[in-house]
Amino acid sequence: MTNTQLTLVQIDNYGPWTVTPEPRREMDLQTLQSRLFADLAQFVGHRGGYIFFTRFDNMVAVTNGLDADDHRLLQESTGNRYPVTVSLGIGTDPNPAVALERATERLQRAGSAQDQERREVLSGEPIDDTTDDDVAIAHFDVNDATEKYTDRLNEFDSFIQIEQGYATLMRYLREEHGGLSFFVGGDNIIAVTPDLDAEAYHGAIDHVEQSVGVDLKVGVGRGATAHDAGIVAKHALEECRHRQTAVELHDAPMDAE
Repeated sequence: MTNTQLTLVQIDNYGPWTVTPEPRREMDLQTLQSRLFADLAQFVGHRGGYIFFTRFDNMVAVTNGLDADDHRLLQESTGNRYPVTVSLGIGTDPNPAVALERATERLQRAGSAQDQERREVLSGEPIDDTTDDDVAIAHFDVNDATEKYTDRLNEFDSFIQIEQGYATLMRYLREEHGGLSFFVGGDNIIAVTPDLDAEAYHGAIDHVEQSVGVDLKVGVGRGATAHDAGIVAKHALEECRHRQTAVELHDAPMDAE
């Protein structure tokens, strides 16, 4: 059974800061957001985690393997290097959506995201006892995206097609299974999921194809951390390509080896 640890990263008082003492240049804000995300991705990634930008002022990290000291160090490093600070809410549950709800509630109880008095909150308890299958990562890929979209449509229309597939999958996995899906560039979507079987993934793929005509495949991995699970998922996705299948679960790469 999975036991996902999620950390909600929320920039403190970010909205008011962007217009104080006057509205800041948009590209300066975009640069700050992208650099902050890159630094957080490096920090979390070096410790076996994943992080996703969502709305940039809010980011969601899969932090299995990171303890309270790691979270405090992340806050300290951010505060030393940026003109903004971050608050962190930690939630755990076999269901990723529930884990994120718990992380969110902890920050909301500490004060509004635009509360000037709320700074560098750290709330929630990391997992003490870990197992080798705490995290499930599903790596989705659009079939023949280059041929269907990139080499045939202009970039914006290609983007619309990929985003429609992403939005449909994101809603379906969230509502049907409590999985959380994130667009990670190109035609790739990574989801952190509960313990699902192949039938559940086939159902998600069928729903996306029937709803918006985007054809997906997925490799699924399990591991103690997001990195461990994600690497297995990438190998499983390669098995999809090799075997011409739509779904390969976490044991497929091991069988191939």
